[in-house]
Amino acid sequence: MKTGETDNNAGVESPGKPLHEQSIEHFDNLMAINVRGLFLCMKYEIQQMMTQGSGVIINNSSVSGLVAFAGTSPYVASKHAVMGLTRTAALDYAKQGIRINAVNPGLIVTEMLDRFSHQDPALEQQLVAIVPIGRMGQPGEIAATVVFLCSDAASYITGQSLVIDGGYTAS
Repeated sequence: MKTGETDNNAGVESPGKPLHEQSIEHFDNLMAINVRGLFLCMKYEIQQMMTQGSGVIINNSSVSGLVAFAGTSPYVASKHAVMGLTRTAALDYAKQGIRINAVNPGLIVTEMLDRFSHQDPALEQQLVAIVPIGRMGQPGEIAATVVFLCSDAASYITGQSLVIDGGYTAS
């Protein structure tokens, strides 16, 4: 088996509640998927890539891995953990020819976002209003970024996060 490039993209979100109202069970489940799942993927991907002498791993984080949002402490903590794993592993395996980066999407039209925005018709307009570009991102925009990070054009990039958020974190 040969593994060249992998995109670790799985995650679940937090209910919008302050930390003291979050359940321990939800926290544990979220960490099991968002952090432990990513750790296990990377562990076995890296083992295979080491036998090959090279490889590229792209971890899907979120703007929540860079900034905080009220009522989402377990999710934010998990995405910060993704960033820590990404950066540390990039340092650990750079000399073995393995590049490891992350993408940090903002508001992207996905089922996860739909679950929140359809609860309140005004919410989608409020979300779009905070994005300087004035719209939500499309999944294809994330995919194109991942393709770039896996390409030879990005051969000098490792341990980094590429934010794809329409300018949200710049504001």
